[in-house]
Amino acid sequence: MTDANALLALNLKNTLSFETNIRKQAEKYLETVEGSSGYNVLLLGIVNDGNEDELIRVAAAIAFKNSVKRNWRIIPDEPNKINDADRETIKREIVELMLRSPEKLQKQLSDAVSVIGREDFPHKWTNLLPELVAKFKQGDFHQINGVLQTAHSLFKRYRHEFKSQELWTEIKFVLERFAEPMTNLFEAIMEEANRCGGDLAKLKDILSSILLICKVFYSLNFQDLPEHFDENMEKWMKNFLILLTTDSKQLQVEDTEEAGPLDLIKSQICDNVALYAQKYDEDFENYLPKFVEAIWNLLVSTEKTAKHDIVISNAIGFLASAAERNQYKYLFEKQETLESICANVVLPNVEFREEDEEVFEDNPEEYIRRDIEGSDVDTRRRAASDLVRGLCKFHEQRVIEIFSGHVVSMLQLYQAESGNNWKAKDAAIFLVTSLASKKQTAKHGTTQASELVNLQSFFAEHILPELQIKNVDEHPVLKADSIKYIIIFRNMLSPELIVGCLPLLVKHLKAKSHVVHSYAAHCLEKIFTLKNPQGKALLGKVDVQPNLEEMLSNLFHLLKVPGSQENEYVMKAIMRSFSLLQEAILPYYAVLIADLASKLALVSKNPSKPQFNHYLFEAICCAIRVICKADPSAVAGFEKMLFPVVQEILTNDVTEFLPYVFQVLSLLLEIRHEISEPYMELFPLLLSTVLWERNGNIPPLVRLLQAYIEKGSKTIVETKKEMGMLGVFQKLIASKSNDHEGFYLIGSMVDHFDPSSLVPHIKSVFLILFQRLQSSKTTKFVKGLLVFFCLYAAKSGGEALLNTIDSIQEGLFGNFVEKVLIADVRKVSGSSEKRICAVGITKLLTDCPKFLETYSHFWIPLLQVLIEFFELPEDDSIPDDEHFIEIEDTPGYQTAYSQLAFAGKKERDPFSGMIPDAKVFLAQSLQKLASRHPGKINTKITSELHADAQGFLQKYLQEAGVSLG
Repeated sequence: MTDANALLALNLKNTLSFETNIRKQAEKYLETVEGSSGYNVLLLGIVNDGNEDELIRVAAAIAFKNSVKRNWRIIPDEPNKINDADRETIKREIVELMLRSPEKLQKQLSDAVSVIGREDFPHKWTNLLPELVAKFKQGDFHQINGVLQTAHSLFKRYRHEFKSQELWTEIKFVLERFAEPMTNLFEAIMEEANRCGGDLAKLKDILSSILLICKVFYSLNFQDLPEHFDENMEKWMKNFLILLTTDSKQLQVEDTEEAGPLDLIKSQICDNVALYAQKYDEDFENYLPKFVEAIWNLLVSTEKTAKHDIVISNAIGFLASAAERNQYKYLFEKQETLESICANVVLPNVEFREEDEEVFEDNPEEYIRRDIEGSDVDTRRRAASDLVRGLCKFHEQRVIEIFSGHVVSMLQLYQAESGNNWKAKDAAIFLVTSLASKKQTAKHGTTQASELVNLQSFFAEHILPELQIKNVDEHPVLKADSIKYIIIFRNMLSPELIVGCLPLLVKHLKAKSHVVHSYAAHCLEKIFTLKNPQGKALLGKVDVQPNLEEMLSNLFHLLKVPGSQENEYVMKAIMRSFSLLQEAILPYYAVLIADLASKLALVSKNPSKPQFNHYLFEAICCAIRVICKADPSAVAGFEKMLFPVVQEILTNDVTEFLPYVFQVLSLLLEIRHEISEPYMELFPLLLSTVLWERNGNIPPLVRLLQAYIEKGSKTIVETKKEMGMLGVFQKLIASKSNDHEGFYLIGSMVDHFDPSSLVPHIKSVFLILFQRLQSSKTTKFVKGLLVFFCLYAAKSGGEALLNTIDSIQEGLFGNFVEKVLIADVRKVSGSSEKRICAVGITKLLTDCPKFLETYSHFWIPLLQVLIEFFELPEDDSIPDDEHFIEIEDTPGYQTAYSQLAFAGKKERDPFSGMIPDAKVFLAQSLQKLASRHPGKINTKITSELHADAQGFLQKYLQEAGVSLG
């Protein structure tokens, strides 16, 4: 083993260490060497080494997969971390290595193949499919499963990609090479399964292959019905029906929670035929009745244990997809059919089972995810609810009548003996919700409800009494159901009912059940965002004030309750309370901020809940905004509480929190009148290279530097710290994805620095910009360049702009005016950016004698384009061959940038108060120029400017009350 191999293997082993120091050092080492030549090839060598410890081989496979995920994509203007030779070696070796590797390694390598395939397949990896397909004929199920797993990873993105010519071309390429071999393999495997007899191990391998084939079938058929599958539909559907009706006692899994291989296959087949029923109904019409019958039999014959949940939910999902389509409604029209479905399919599957109760009590976060966050796609209840909605599409009145009887009897059961029959009421509430809610969104709850269900009376008779029970811990599932009812129908219930619920929801924040108090917090947050018909907040401070102190006390208390210390619903409710109540929180702010600061200090030691952390920072920013608006001097109190925690986060390089911290600091600094010593002590750290390597840090860091420039430009220049900023600018402007941030930074320096302090550097800045323009011109860069040059002209004068550009190369200014300024200024967008360009161009036209002398032939064309800039629509065309890099697509260790809504920056007008109207400013400036050159300017305009433009200019002159005569 080479030294490099040994060192790499040792560090891979150390990443598994229980000792934090050893583990962190090993992770740091891997991060450092990741971009080195040969790194990924060495990892594959360790994976391939049969003498190496299995754990180290798995660690190497995971490290390889992660490195490929981060670095395989080639980004323009970014360093290539995997060289071409390594790429070719990897593509040559990886398929063979994956197929002969043990299962643990095979899965990691298969994922890596799919990542590489996403970038290089098919154009840069044309031999991938032939290499995979060749393995089908060898009959080795370990290898066949490796191929199918890879195909599944590679093709599953077809399920969610937008339609495009490029996508069609790729799918066609795949179908021509893969569809027929897969169909032949499927038939051969089905025959092999019949010959297996009692060989259980072989049968399990075969079923693994069949499951993967069914998944790949779904991906390849998702976008459109391929000709191959249309022509071979009989073969596929015949075998799907056989598999749906097959039962094997020897394959049943004893574990009551884990789905067996046959259940997984049947579940995927239900998805496949539901896809055909929804998208290719005409072609599938003849097969549908057979599948309805087979799936109906499957539903009534499958027991209720949790291990069958996935197949039951997908089977019900298939019936739902058939029930809501016009051409299949005849299958469900008979009264006895509807009654049978309601009694034998829906009701048994909406019952609250022991398994649900266990999840509610022992894994409340999972229960919440399923119940109100919509990750219940594979649950029986969700499927039953979808089926009810599907049946209601064409048979609403009859379905509601059938269920009304069941709901009434369930509620009577509960009223007769509430202690034991609470599950009956739970099912009743669930059914009413499913029947009433026709359309809903996460943002607004139910947006369309059934007219046949009286939501208000059901609320008054069955929901409100449940919430009015003094003991908030009695029947916690029903409490959760009742609060969920308010959440779902919040837009349908009267404002009086909603306001009346406030004190009840506040009391339920004290419930011991994690689900109940989370729902109460979630419900408060949702109703605080309700709007009245005029678009204003439905609830005002006056509605919340009587419960304000108790609500804040209960919410903050929950952050100390075990299990809810990082409860995202609670934190979001706190944030929304601050936003709604505004200055009403002033009496409590010192205590609230102290609590939030100590919570931040705590979670920064081990950030584990991204949503909670985001809302924590939102709450802090919202409090800063609200309180400092009422009392600007309060900023010092915030700084005193937050600075020690911020210092700790920066010192420990808590990468997840840095983008948030920079936004909080920006907000505090922007409120201040001047910069203070603690900020200046922090300043050198903000320029450190490591911070700028992570893309997620860049937008908030630039904004923070802009705040430093605005509040402390004099101090920065006096302490000679501007050079560090110019270094950051140079790095940003070289990147297509971040050049706009570079323009924000240099623009702030021009806007706020004393012009004399930039004189020694400005030529170098311009030179960097022209080099980038020449080497890598994009529309985004040109727009930023124009805004910056116009800002410079507006602040330092048109003559300064002209002289600086011409000092780089004689005549360059004329070239710039003709090829860039006149050609592209109409592409500039944004009100502030457009004002800057208008003022800058006006300065060039009217306050730059050298322009009139040396470049007079551009004077009228530039005036013409400025008037067009004012009067014509924005030119939003982009060259066909130009593609901007999306910041979120850039790979690496960076935390994605998460913009805080309550840390938003106000747009600054650099001419605020001085130039109220750019058109009037042009007219006034032209009048002053004309008075310096009597007769010349007016003659030039009337003889050379287009008649339409002259008409608009005349209007500007009239508005300004001046003339050029």
